[in-house]
Amino acid sequence: MRAIDAHIHLDMYSEASSRAIIADLDTSQVQALIAVSRHLTSCQATKQLQTLAPDRIFAAYGFHPEQEIPSETELETLLEWMRVHSNEMIAVGEVGLPYYTRQEVEMAGLTFDLAPYILLLERFLRLAAEWDKPVVLHAVYEDAELVCDLLAKCEIKRAHFHWFKGSKKTIERMIEAGYFISITPDVHYEEEIRSLVREYPLELIMVETDGPWPFEGPFAGEETHPRMIHAVIEQIAELKGKSVLETATLLLHNTHRFYQLS
Repeated sequence: MRAIDAHIHLDMYSEASSRAIIADLDTSQVQALIAVSRHLTSCQATKQLQTLAPDRIFAAYGFHPEQEIPSETELETLLEWMRVHSNEMIAVGEVGLPYYTRQEVEMAGLTFDLAPYILLLERFLRLAAEWDKPVVLHAVYEDAELVCDLLAKCEIKRAHFHWFKGSKKTIERMIEAGYFISITPDVHYEEEIRSLVREYPLELIMVETDGPWPFEGPFAGEETHPRMIHAVIEQIAELKGKSVLETATLLLHNTHRFYQLS
């Protein structure tokens, strides 16, 4: 059963590990990787890694929101680089809003200004619309509602909320809009994610590792590897009451359909 890791930070692995992952794709029965980026240097590294398997690694370029806002000069440099390479990238991403950073700041009793991050995200979304690219989103809980508003404002139809968590109201809104989510290995042990899988339509689900982010449960102590998506598929099949083969086939089809892979 072949599958696609719909969200991985390939550039965050050591060179040896990233090369091993790429070399293992066939053995791991992983058809392709959607490799997301965090900033300009990350984009450039992802682009270089893509050359090692251009028919198997699909690059997304963007700016991860869980970091300081770039200066205007830094941002313009990144956007110009993305503009030059827009025909080569599969999506704009990873972009979104800094939920976890904001939580840390506010728990420390400080004020966090979200407005610049919203403006930054809107700039990326407008470029995605201009280039007719899907977007890969880091947007959870109440931030997801703000992002849904921006997606509607920018007329973005193809939105992929990776490792999503949120309220029932937000989930219903996302389903109605036809937005996709992707499920990580923590579906083995996190009831929040298991409940999400039960509720979300299988036709709008993909699988991911978010590697090299580490996982617990049966994956404790292991370096996160794309082959882990097969265990994710098995759990999704169980939660949906379907066969593993049927589930794997549909999840693979979903990813091809969303990212318009040949």
